[in-house]
Amino acid sequence: MKKVEVDIHISVNPEQVISSFLDQNMLKVWWEVKRSFISPQPNGPYILSWSITTGGFGFVTTAIIDKIDAMSFQLSNMMYLNPEISILGPMSLEVVATPTPNGSKVYICQSGYQEGGDWDWYYEAVTNAWPIAANNLKRYLENLK
Repeated sequence: MKKVEVDIHISVNPEQVISSFLDQNMLKVWWEVKRSFISPQPNGPYILSWSITTGGFGFVTTAIIDKIDAMSFQLSNMMYLNPEISILGPMSLEVVATPTPNGSKVYICQSGYQEGGDWDWYYEAVTNAWPIAANNLKRYLENLK
């Protein structure tokens, strides 16, 4: 099955990296998330929305938190909702921040993509988007120091 993987070094501790995926205020800045509902515990919901207008939500990602600790988290049953395409899922997302002498080695992996139709469009979009998002995250966190 296809997956999108990104490795990046960020000059902050792993706890700060993981927090940036769980805190609404941080998500708004580095990932441009408009609204979220996250319960940071096993089996907790992880819901993010973007491009909200008076007409509704542009797109939404929902998932369940499988595992979470100070240096990693894993989402399962991840679904992508966009009014212009089919509902896509389930997928998974894993984020691991490993301590280094001067920060964290961050590994991001989204997997579970299928083949054909809207899946091909989504895979290409995510393949392009995750490296940009990871660099936005790096700039954001390193500027907080």
